[in-house]
Amino acid sequence: MKHFLLLSTLLLASCGRETTLPTESAKSGKPQVYVANYPLKYFAERLAGNAVDVKFPAPGDEDPAFWQPDDAAISAYQSADLILMNGAAYSKWAEKVTLPQSKLVDTAASFKAQFIEIKADSTHSHGPGGEHSHSGTAFTTWIDLQQGIQQIQAVATALEGVAGTGAKAAVQANLATLKKEMETLDQRLLAVGKRIANAPLVASHPVYHYLARRYALNLQSVLWEPEVVPDEKAMEVLKALLSKHPAKWMIWEGEPARESVAKLEAIGVKSLVFDPCGNVPDSGDFLSVMTANVEALEKAFP
Repeated sequence: MKHFLLLSTLLLASCGRETTLPTESAKSGKPQVYVANYPLKYFAERLAGNAVDVKFPAPGDEDPAFWQPDDAAISAYQSADLILMNGAAYSKWAEKVTLPQSKLVDTAASFKAQFIEIKADSTHSHGPGGEHSHSGTAFTTWIDLQQGIQQIQAVATALEGVAGTGAKAAVQANLATLKKEMETLDQRLLAVGKRIANAPLVASHPVYHYLARRYALNLQSVLWEPEVVPDEKAMEVLKALLSKHPAKWMIWEGEPARESVAKLEAIGVKSLVFDPCGNVPDSGDFLSVMTANVEALEKAFP
C-alpha cells in the first residue's frame, strides 16, 4: 500500500500538480531566486545580499539571450521561489516551456511600450549557441541606464515579496544606493552623448539600440565578433557602410583581436569597448564594467 501511495503521488505531480518533494529553499533555508542574465543576478545580489540565494545557471561562454537550458535547469527554474526575467523577448527558451506565473517577474514590463523592434534578414553564430538572428525585439534593455533603473526597481519589489519583512529595510537602503550609482553613470553618458554630437559611429554587433536611443548616438552596426578577425568580405561590407556613414570609431562588445584593431586603423577607424555585460565578466562586476564603458567613451570623446 505504501508503494502504491508513493506512485500515485508521483503520477499526480507529473500531471501538473505541485510536488511535495523537498525544495532547494527548504535545504538552504533561503528563498531560491533564478535569473535570466547576469545584470539581474547582480541587481538581486546587491539588493538582497545574503537574504536569498541567487542562481544564474547559464554557462559563461554563451550569450544568455540565446542559451538553451537543459531539462535539469528548466526544472530548477520551475521550482524556484522567484524567477526574474529580463523581458523584451530576451530568453528565447522561455517561450517553449511553462514557468509558474505566480513566481515570474518581467523586469522590463514597466517600459514595454518603449521596446525597439528590429528588422534583420541575416543570421550568424557565435559561441556554442548555433545560428541566430537579431531580428525582433531589441533585448539589451539595461544599457539604457534609466531602463536599467526601472528593472532594478522591479527586482527590489519582487525581492521584498520573498525575502521576508526583516529584509525589506535592507533592500530599500541598497536600492537607494544602487539607483544613485546608476543615475551618476546615466548623467555621464548623457554628457558624452552631447559631446559626440551625432557624429557617425559603428558597432561590431547589433545590440546597442537602447544605448543609441537614450544617449543620442548616430550608430549603425555590422555582425562581427571580438575574437574573430574580419576577412576581406567583412571588410568590404564595412567599407560600403562607411561610404554612407563615415564613422571614425567602432564600438565592440568585448576586447577585439589586435589584428582586427590594426585592420580598422588602416582605414581610419579606431576601436573602443562598451561591454553590455549580459554574462558574468572575467573580472569586476556589473557596475565596474559599466563604469569602464563610460570611461572609454569619455576618453574617446573628451
